Amino acid sequence: MAVPCTLVTSCVAGFPGEQLVTRITGEEELPEHIATESGARFYPWTIDNKYYSAAIHLCVVANVFQVTSEIAESIQAFLICFDSTTITGLDAVSQWLPLIEDWLPEVMILVCDRVSENGISRQKAQEWCIKHSFELVELNPEELPDEDDDFPESTGVKRIVQALNANVWSNVVMKNEASHNFGLFPALTGAGRRIGSDENEAPEANSLPAERAQSMLDSEEALVPAEGTQGDPTVDPVLDTDIQELASLTAGEADIENFERLFSKLKEMKEKAATLPHEQRKLHAEKVAKAFWMAIRGDQDEIEGLSSDEDN
Repeated sequence: MAVPCTLVTSCVAGFPGEQLVTRITGEEELPEHIATESGARFYPWTIDNKYYSAAIHLCVVANVFQVTSEIAESIQAFLICFDSTTITGLDAVSQWLPLIEDWLPEVMILVCDRVSENGISRQKAQEWCIKHSFELVELNPEELPDEDDDFPESTGVKRIVQALNANVWSNVVMKNEASHNFGLFPALTGAGRRIGSDENEAPEANSLPAERAQSMLDSEEALVPAEGTQGDPTVDPVLDTDIQELASLTAGEADIENFERLFSKLKEMKEKAATLPHEQRKLHAEKVAKAFWMAIRGDQDEIEGLSSDEDN
Protein backbone atom coordinates (compact mmCIF):
# COMPACT_ATOMS: atom_id res chain seq x y z
CA MET A 1 0.00 0.00 0.00
CA ALA A 2 1.36 3.41 -0.99
CA VAL A 3 2.09 5.88 1.78
CA PRO A 4 -0.83 8.33 1.96
CA CYS A 5 0.06 11.92 1.22
CA THR A 6 -1.00 15.50 1.70
CA LEU A 7 -0.49 17.34 -1.57
CA VAL A 8 0.92 20.82 -0.97
CA THR A 9 1.21 23.49 -3.64
CA SER A 10 1.43 27.27 -3.80
CA CYS A 11 0.30 29.88 -6.29
CA VAL A 12 2.04 32.66 -4.36
CA ALA A 13 5.30 34.11 -5.68
CA GLY A 14 7.94 34.03 -2.98
CA PHE A 15 6.08 31.50 -0.86
CA PRO A 16 6.78 27.97 -2.16
CA GLY A 17 5.01 24.95 -0.75
CA GLU A 18 8.15 24.00 1.18
CA GLN A 19 7.63 26.98 3.49
CA LEU A 20 4.23 25.65 4.46
CA VAL A 21 5.74 22.21 5.06
CA THR A 22 8.29 23.76 7.43
CA ARG A 23 5.52 25.41 9.43
CA ILE A 24 3.43 22.25 9.57
CA THR A 25 6.29 20.09 10.83
CA GLY A 26 7.34 22.75 13.30
CA GLU A 27 11.00 22.36 12.37
CA GLU A 28 13.39 25.21 11.63
CA GLU A 29 14.64 23.41 8.54
CA LEU A 30 13.00 21.14 6.02
CA PRO A 31 13.33 17.42 6.74
CA GLU A 32 15.09 15.15 4.30
CA HIS A 33 12.98 14.71 1.20
CA ILE A 34 12.48 12.08 -1.47
CA ALA A 35 12.72 13.51 -4.98
CA THR A 36 10.77 12.13 -7.93
CA GLU A 37 11.39 12.29 -11.66
CA SER A 38 8.36 14.55 -12.10
CA GLY A 39 9.85 17.14 -9.77
CA ALA A 40 7.56 16.42 -6.82
CA ARG A 41 9.16 16.21 -3.39
CA PHE A 42 8.03 13.91 -0.60
CA TYR A 43 8.67 15.00 3.00
CA PRO A 44 8.00 12.16 5.46
CA TRP A 45 5.97 13.22 8.48
CA THR A 46 4.45 11.19 11.29
CA ILE A 47 1.15 12.26 12.80
CA ASP A 48 1.26 11.08 16.38
CA ASN A 49 -1.48 11.99 18.83
CA LYS A 50 -3.12 10.34 21.83
CA TYR A 51 -5.51 8.38 19.63
CA TYR A 52 -3.45 7.11 16.71
CA SER A 53 -0.28 7.42 14.66
CA ALA A 54 0.11 7.55 10.88
CA ALA A 55 3.22 7.93 8.73
CA ILE A 56 2.39 10.13 5.76
CA HIS A 57 4.14 12.21 3.10
CA LEU A 58 3.81 15.94 2.67
CA CYS A 59 4.15 16.04 -1.12
CA VAL A 60 5.13 19.41 -2.58
CA VAL A 61 4.48 20.13 -6.25
CA ALA A 62 4.91 23.35 -8.22
CA ASN A 63 2.17 22.64 -10.77
CA VAL A 64 -0.40 20.08 -11.89
CA PHE A 65 2.04 18.43 -14.30
CA GLN A 66 4.18 17.15 -11.43
CA VAL A 67 1.31 15.06 -10.08
CA THR A 68 1.83 11.55 -11.43
CA SER A 69 -0.82 8.84 -11.35
CA GLU A 70 0.98 7.22 -8.42
CA ILE A 71 0.83 10.46 -6.45
CA ALA A 72 -2.82 10.99 -7.35
CA GLU A 73 -3.74 7.57 -5.97
CA SER A 74 -2.19 8.37 -2.60
CA ILE A 75 -3.66 11.87 -2.08
CA GLN A 76 -5.86 12.09 1.01
CA ALA A 77 -5.47 15.80 1.78
CA PHE A 78 -4.88 18.88 -0.35
CA LEU A 79 -3.41 22.22 0.73
CA ILE A 80 -3.08 25.11 -1.72
CA CYS A 81 -1.77 28.62 -1.01
CA PHE A 82 -3.20 31.52 -3.01
CA ASP A 83 -2.36 35.20 -3.36
CA SER A 84 -5.11 37.13 -1.60
CA THR A 85 -3.59 40.51 -2.43
CA THR A 86 -4.81 40.43 -6.04
CA ILE A 87 -8.38 40.15 -7.28
CA THR A 88 -7.35 37.33 -9.63
CA GLY A 89 -5.76 35.35 -6.81
CA LEU A 90 -8.27 32.49 -7.02
CA ASP A 91 -7.89 32.00 -10.77
CA ALA A 92 -4.70 29.96 -10.36
CA VAL A 93 -6.43 27.76 -7.79
CA SER A 94 -9.32 26.99 -10.12
CA GLN A 95 -7.09 25.05 -12.52
CA TRP A 96 -6.80 22.35 -9.84
CA LEU A 97 -10.56 21.85 -9.48
CA PRO A 98 -11.03 19.25 -12.27
CA LEU A 99 -8.30 17.10 -10.71
CA ILE A 100 -9.68 17.50 -7.20
CA GLU A 101 -13.06 16.24 -8.39
CA ASP A 102 -11.35 12.99 -9.35
CA TRP A 103 -9.17 12.72 -6.25
CA LEU A 104 -11.87 13.64 -3.71
CA PRO A 105 -9.40 14.19 -0.84
CA GLU A 106 -10.95 14.13 2.62
CA VAL A 107 -9.21 17.36 3.66
CA MET A 108 -9.11 20.40 1.37
CA ILE A 109 -7.74 23.69 2.68
CA LEU A 110 -7.33 27.03 0.92
CA VAL A 111 -4.42 28.90 2.53
CA CYS A 112 -3.38 32.55 2.43
CA ASP A 113 -1.39 34.92 4.58
CA ARG A 114 -4.55 36.91 5.29
CA VAL A 115 -7.55 38.04 3.30
CA SER A 116 -7.47 41.52 1.79
CA GLU A 117 -10.23 43.98 0.95
CA ASN A 118 -8.02 45.20 -1.90
CA GLY A 119 -7.71 41.72 -3.34
CA ILE A 120 -9.69 38.67 -2.17
CA SER A 121 -11.95 39.60 0.71
CA ARG A 122 -12.95 37.17 3.43
CA GLN A 123 -16.48 37.02 2.07
CA LYS A 124 -15.31 36.19 -1.46
CA ALA A 125 -12.83 33.59 -0.21
CA GLN A 126 -15.43 31.94 2.02
CA GLU A 127 -18.01 31.88 -0.77
CA TRP A 128 -15.45 30.17 -3.02
CA CYS A 129 -14.64 27.66 -0.27
CA ILE A 130 -18.29 26.84 0.36
CA LYS A 131 -18.88 26.29 -3.34
CA HIS A 132 -15.90 23.96 -3.71
CA SER A 133 -15.95 22.27 -0.27
CA PHE A 134 -12.72 23.83 0.99
CA GLU A 135 -11.83 25.30 4.36
CA LEU A 136 -10.24 28.75 4.47
CA VAL A 137 -7.18 29.16 6.71
CA GLU A 138 -5.31 32.44 7.14
CA LEU A 139 -1.74 31.97 8.37
CA ASN A 140 -1.68 35.45 9.92
CA PRO A 141 -5.30 36.54 10.37
CA GLU A 142 -5.92 40.18 11.16
CA GLU A 143 -8.59 39.24 13.69
CA LEU A 144 -7.71 36.58 16.25
CA PRO A 145 -10.30 34.57 18.22
CA ASP A 146 -11.62 36.22 21.37
CA GLU A 147 -9.48 35.07 24.29
CA ASP A 148 -12.57 35.13 26.51
CA ASP A 149 -14.33 32.61 24.28
CA ASP A 150 -14.66 29.29 26.11
CA PHE A 151 -14.26 27.42 22.84
CA PRO A 152 -12.03 29.53 20.57
CA GLU A 153 -11.47 28.37 17.02
CA SER A 154 -7.97 27.38 15.99
CA THR A 155 -6.29 29.54 13.36
CA GLY A 156 -3.21 29.53 11.16
CA VAL A 157 -0.91 26.52 10.95
CA LYS A 158 -2.39 25.14 14.16
CA ARG A 159 -5.72 24.74 12.37
CA ILE A 160 -4.05 23.00 9.41
CA VAL A 161 -2.29 20.53 11.70
CA GLN A 162 -5.56 19.98 13.56
CA ALA A 163 -7.37 19.18 10.31
CA LEU A 164 -4.66 16.72 9.24
CA ASN A 165 -4.89 15.04 12.64
CA ALA A 166 -8.64 14.74 12.16
CA ASN A 167 -8.35 12.75 8.94
CA VAL A 168 -8.80 8.98 8.98
CA TRP A 169 -5.57 8.03 7.18
CA SER A 170 -5.54 4.73 5.32
CA ASN A 171 -2.54 3.48 7.33
CA VAL A 172 -3.72 4.67 10.74
CA VAL A 173 -2.46 2.70 13.76
CA MET A 174 -4.83 3.03 16.72
CA LYS A 175 -3.65 3.39 20.32
CA ASN A 176 -5.20 1.84 23.39
CA GLU A 177 -6.03 5.24 24.83
CA ALA A 178 -8.61 5.62 22.07
CA SER A 179 -11.01 3.50 24.13
CA HIS A 180 -12.16 6.55 26.15
CA ASN A 181 -15.35 7.23 24.21
CA PHE A 182 -16.63 8.42 20.87
CA GLY A 183 -16.42 12.03 22.02
CA LEU A 184 -13.16 11.97 20.03
CA PHE A 185 -15.01 12.44 16.78
CA PRO A 186 -16.55 15.85 17.48
CA ALA A 187 -13.16 17.07 18.65
CA LEU A 188 -11.31 15.74 15.62
CA THR A 189 -13.78 17.02 13.09
CA GLY A 190 -13.93 20.44 14.68
CA ALA A 191 -17.56 19.82 15.53
CA GLY A 192 -16.73 19.96 19.21
CA ARG A 193 -17.15 23.72 19.12
CA ARG A 194 -20.78 23.23 18.23
CA ILE A 195 -21.81 19.91 19.76
CA GLY A 196 -21.17 18.42 23.14
CA SER A 197 -19.53 21.68 24.18
CA ASP A 198 -21.59 22.12 27.31
CA GLU A 199 -19.41 20.85 30.13
CA ASN A 200 -22.51 20.43 32.30
CA GLU A 201 -24.10 18.06 29.81
CA ALA A 202 -25.00 14.68 31.24
CA PRO A 203 -22.34 12.00 30.53
CA GLU A 204 -24.82 9.70 28.83
CA ALA A 205 -25.49 12.42 26.26
CA ASN A 206 -22.03 11.84 24.78
CA SER A 207 -23.19 8.72 22.96
CA LEU A 208 -25.86 8.45 20.33
CA PRO A 209 -29.01 6.62 21.53
CA ALA A 210 -29.81 3.61 19.40
CA GLU A 211 -33.26 4.97 18.57
CA ARG A 212 -31.70 8.18 17.20
CA ALA A 213 -29.37 6.14 15.04
CA GLN A 214 -32.36 4.30 13.58
CA SER A 215 -34.25 7.56 13.16
CA MET A 216 -31.30 9.03 11.34
CA LEU A 217 -31.17 6.04 8.99
CA ASP A 218 -34.86 6.46 8.24
CA SER A 219 -34.49 10.21 7.74
CA GLU A 220 -35.21 11.51 4.27
CA GLU A 221 -32.70 14.31 4.88
CA ALA A 222 -29.91 11.87 5.67
CA LEU A 223 -30.36 9.21 3.01
CA VAL A 224 -32.47 10.51 0.13
CA PRO A 225 -30.57 10.24 -3.18
CA ALA A 226 -29.73 13.35 -5.15
CA GLU A 227 -32.17 14.28 -7.88
CA GLY A 228 -31.94 12.01 -10.86
CA THR A 229 -30.29 9.11 -9.05
CA GLN A 230 -33.23 7.57 -7.23
CA GLY A 231 -33.96 4.12 -8.55
CA ASP A 232 -30.67 3.96 -10.41
CA PRO A 233 -29.86 0.22 -10.67
CA THR A 234 -26.16 1.02 -10.88
CA VAL A 235 -26.11 2.35 -7.29
CA ASP A 236 -24.65 -0.38 -5.08
CA PRO A 237 -27.11 -1.12 -2.22
CA VAL A 238 -24.22 -2.56 -0.23
CA LEU A 239 -22.90 0.97 0.24
CA ASP A 240 -26.14 2.07 1.90
CA THR A 241 -25.91 -0.98 4.14
CA ASP A 242 -22.41 0.16 5.08
CA ILE A 243 -23.79 3.56 6.05
CA GLN A 244 -26.28 1.87 8.37
CA GLU A 245 -23.45 -0.12 9.93
CA LEU A 246 -21.46 3.10 10.36
CA ALA A 247 -24.28 4.62 12.43
CA SER A 248 -24.69 1.39 14.39
CA LEU A 249 -21.00 1.36 15.30
CA THR A 250 -21.09 4.97 16.42
CA ALA A 251 -24.07 4.22 18.62
CA GLY A 252 -22.44 1.14 20.12
CA GLU A 253 -20.44 0.53 23.23
CA ALA A 254 -17.41 2.80 23.66
CA ASP A 255 -14.76 0.12 23.76
CA ILE A 256 -11.53 -0.20 21.82
CA GLU A 257 -12.82 -3.06 19.66
CA ASN A 258 -15.84 -1.09 18.49
CA PHE A 259 -13.71 2.01 17.99
CA GLU A 260 -11.25 0.14 15.75
CA ARG A 261 -14.13 -1.42 13.81
CA LEU A 262 -15.48 2.06 13.15
CA PHE A 263 -12.18 3.25 11.71
CA SER A 264 -11.88 0.05 9.71
CA LYS A 265 -15.40 0.52 8.32
CA LEU A 266 -14.64 4.10 7.27
CA LYS A 267 -11.56 2.92 5.37
CA GLU A 268 -13.51 0.05 3.78
CA MET A 269 -16.28 2.38 2.63
CA LYS A 270 -13.73 4.75 1.12
CA GLU A 271 -12.19 1.91 -0.88
CA LYS A 272 -15.58 0.77 -2.16
CA ALA A 273 -16.61 4.27 -3.14
CA ALA A 274 -13.37 4.74 -5.08
CA THR A 275 -14.60 2.15 -7.59
CA LEU A 276 -17.79 4.07 -8.40
CA PRO A 277 -18.33 6.51 -11.27
CA HIS A 278 -17.71 10.13 -10.34
CA GLU A 279 -21.35 11.19 -9.77
CA GLN A 280 -22.09 8.11 -7.66
CA ARG A 281 -18.97 8.77 -5.60
CA LYS A 282 -20.22 12.30 -4.89
CA LEU A 283 -23.61 10.93 -3.85
CA HIS A 284 -22.07 8.33 -1.57
CA ALA A 285 -19.71 10.87 0.00
CA GLU A 286 -22.74 13.07 0.71
CA LYS A 287 -24.60 10.20 2.36
CA VAL A 288 -21.65 9.22 4.51
CA ALA A 289 -21.10 12.82 5.60
CA LYS A 290 -24.74 13.24 6.57
CA ALA A 291 -24.95 9.89 8.36
CA PHE A 292 -21.76 10.47 10.30
CA TRP A 293 -22.69 14.06 11.17
CA MET A 294 -25.97 12.91 12.63
CA ALA A 295 -24.23 10.02 14.38
CA ILE A 296 -21.90 12.36 16.27
CA ARG A 297 -24.85 14.50 17.33
CA GLY A 298 -24.40 17.24 14.78
CA ASP A 299 -27.10 19.86 14.32
CA GLN A 300 -29.33 18.72 11.47
CA ASP A 301 -29.96 22.36 10.52
CA GLU A 302 -26.32 22.60 9.44
CA ILE A 303 -26.70 19.89 6.80
CA GLU A 304 -30.15 20.75 5.53
CA GLY A 305 -29.97 21.52 1.85
CA LEU A 306 -26.66 19.71 1.44
CA SER A 307 -26.85 18.00 -1.92
CA SER A 308 -24.40 16.80 -4.50
CA ASP A 309 -26.42 18.53 -7.21
CA GLU A 310 -26.39 22.00 -5.62
CA ASP A 311 -23.72 23.37 -7.95
CA ASN A 312 -25.10 21.83 -11.11
